[in-house]
Order: sequence, then C-alpha cells, then structure tokens
Amino acid sequence: MEKNILIICIFLPLLGAFILPAAGKLNAKLRNIMALAFIAGAFVCSALLLPELFTGSPISVNFELPLGLSFGFYADALAVFMAMTASLVASVIILYSFGYMKEYDNQNEYYMMVCLFIGAMMGLVYSTNLVFIYMFWEISAICCWKLIGFYREEITIRRANKAFIMTVGGALIMLIGFIGIYGETGTFDLAAMKGMHIPSWAVILVLFGVLSKSATFPLHSWLPDAGVAPSPVTSLLHAAVLVKIGVYVYTRMFVVNFNIDEVFTVAVPVIAAVSALVSAGAALRANDIKRVVAYSTISQLAFILLGLSCGNEVGVAGGMLYILMHSVAKGGLFLCAGIVEHNVHTKDITKMGGLYKKMPLTAIAFVFCAFSIMGIPPFGGFFAKYLVIAGIVSTGNVLLGALFIIGAVMTVLYLTRLFAKVFLGQETFPNAKEGTPLMVVSVVILAVLSVLLGIFINLPSGLVSLIGGWI
Repeated sequence: MEKNILIICIFLPLLGAFILPAAGKLNAKLRNIMALAFIAGAFVCSALLLPELFTGSPISVNFELPLGLSFGFYADALAVFMAMTASLVASVIILYSFGYMKEYDNQNEYYMMVCLFIGAMMGLVYSTNLVFIYMFWEISAICCWKLIGFYREEITIRRANKAFIMTVGGALIMLIGFIGIYGETGTFDLAAMKGMHIPSWAVILVLFGVLSKSATFPLHSWLPDAGVAPSPVTSLLHAAVLVKIGVYVYTRMFVVNFNIDEVFTVAVPVIAAVSALVSAGAALRANDIKRVVAYSTISQLAFILLGLSCGNEVGVAGGMLYILMHSVAKGGLFLCAGIVEHNVHTKDITKMGGLYKKMPLTAIAFVFCAFSIMGIPPFGGFFAKYLVIAGIVSTGNVLLGALFIIGAVMTVLYLTRLFAKVFLGQETFPNAKEGTPLMVVSVVILAVLSVLLGIFINLPSGLVSLIGGWI
C-alpha cells in the first residue's frame, strides 16, 4: 500500500501538469482547482507515509531496466520531510495565485509549470539514483526558466536566461562529479553507496552545483534578478522549491549518505558565513522590495548550510528545522510583498509608506513571518536559528558563531527597515487596499504557521529526529 502511495506522490503532480492546459481550455476555475488538488495531493500522500516511517521502516520501490540498470524511489524521513515542506508551501502559493494571476495571459502555462516544478521536486527528493536526481534537477531548471520569464518582456527573458545558464551550468559540473562518483563506486545507486568515502575532487564538483542552485555567494546573483517574475513565482523559487533543492542534495549526499573529508566541515561554513554577511549587507542597501527579500533568502540559506555542514547532531537538526521554518515564513514574506506591489504598482520602498492603515492584515502577516526569519521566540525560526548557531559553537569555532550572530542581527535590521519603509510613516497611496480574499487568506495561513510551528516545535522535531537517528 505504502509503495503505491509513494508512486502516486511523485506522478500525481508530474502527470497532472500535462492535464492542466487541456483543463484550462475547458474552464479556468476547473484548471485552478485541479492544480491545487495535484499539489495538495502530493502533500497528503507524503503525510500518509509518516506512520510507516515512525515504525522505523523506510519505503522503497525499485524498477529494473535493460542492460542491468535500475532506478528506484526511496521514502525515508529526510525525503518525506522535504516533500511535505515543499508541497505544503506550494499549495498555499497556488491558492494565492487564484487571485494574483487572474488578470494575466498564459495562465495555462503558469499552472502547468508550477505543477511540473513540484513534480520535479517530488521526483528528486524520492529518487535513489544519481542520474534521476540530475534529471529532475534539470526539469526544475526548465520550469524556473519559463516561470521567471513569464511576462515575456526583454528584461524578464534576459534574467530568466541568466538563471537558467547559471543553474544549468552548475548542474553540468555536478554531473561530472556524479560520473566521478560512479567511477569510484561502480554504481549510481545511493543506497548501494551508503557509508562510502568519496574523493574531495568529486565533492567539490557536486558542491559547485549545490551552491549555484542554492544561490550561495559568489554564485548568487541570479536569485535577486529573478524578482522580475510574478510574486507567486518568486515565492515558489525562494521558499518552496528551487533553492531548497540544493540544500536537500547536500544533506542527502554529504550528511546522510557519504563520508567526506573533514576539511569540508570548515570550508563550507566559511563560504556560508561570507554569503550570509555579504547578502545581508546588500539587503540593508536595496530599495526594491523583492530584492530585499531575495537577498534575505541568500543570507538565510547560509544559515541552513552552516547547520548541515558543521558536522554534529545539534547543527544538522537546526539546519533541517531551518529549511521548514524558512520555507513557511519566506513564502509569506514574498506573498505579502506581492500584495503590496499589486496594489501600489511599484517595488521601490522609498516611494511607499503608511500602508499599515490600508492593508492591516497583510502588515500583521508580514510581521509574523519576519519575526520567524529574525529568530524571535516563540516563532519557529527562533529554535532553528538557535540550534544552528549552537551547533557551530559546540565545534569550538566561536568566530564563525560570532559572524552568524552578526548576520542574525543584520537580519533584524533589514527586515525592520523594510517594514518601516513600507507600512509605517506617512501615507503615500491613499487608494491602496488589501489583496483579494484568497491572497490575504494565503499570507495569513503562512503567518499563523510561523507561530504554530514554534509553539508546537515537538511535531517537526519528531520527524527531524528520525533523519539518520540524530537528536
């Protein structure tokens, strides 16, 4: 039974994506509801796998191919955690899209690409074969390219091309690393390679792909530029799917599966520290509302990488929780930014002010999500940030811990500045108003989740504790 559920979880959004354009020609509302059903269905199917996982039994499905090749899907706690996080936030983003996207052309393509995007994420996290991980990785890049260039304007096409070239280029270098791993081990099957040591040169090649996909300095510049896309798309890229693919592959390969040289427990945190501080500084200087939140994503991804790479249970647990807390809260911030931009028709925060009076629910939702990103208790982000910093300090690297504390303080500064510029001060847009009911409901859902995930922290922590038997 669980094996069938696992297959449905992957192929429901993948195959559903190709049904949506036909449904859209019949009825737009039917297409929208079907898109939500396909993505929410992936979440439900992933959640149905939890009881089996809590008994200590991962679920696997294997298929034999000609010439002695095979591929399979494997649902352990890590895969289910990532699948549930991505599909949950994506479901809320689809709900938000019903209001945001209704005025635009090419909606059939939009909903198809979003659904295919989630299908690629499901396929990637559940795949146990490096070749299929790469295949789904590249499907996500194609979806990203089409969605960033959604408006078909010259600047959007140019920036979509930039994102495509940088992420696909990194993926090709990563593929060379995968081939090198095959040369060392004689297999692409991750299950067969568990516990093996792989050479540093292969790790570096794979890291190149991971860092480009996760927009880590100096391979980060494509992500702020992606703000030209519709707000649901930027939320999808920054929160639910794209940038999380990189940190997932890092976790799957270098935390759970392979043994790698200890030098990377120093090198990766140092890269993360530089990325966190540089991007936080850029967020303090930017005046485009989406670029501020985008630079925030780059900075917060560095905290995730820090936790996952520091080499101890506390840090890794913090990194995993950070993925969830950041996905929920950052999705909310981008959707709030979308409501603001949709109403005032500018992204320049120096031209905004006093919007709290016109859109109080959006402002409150923004504050809740921002508090989680800042790490204010009892919001979920507090526990994740605390564990990540505690993890690196427990290794004896107090300097890196101090740098990330500085990064955390900078997070408070740039998000406070953003809120003050947009929602406080003199009223500049007297005709501004809240978004559509579904748009407001969507941001409220993510804001409430940001609080509840902190109050009921034992629930996500219980799943995280299953990942490799850590905490």
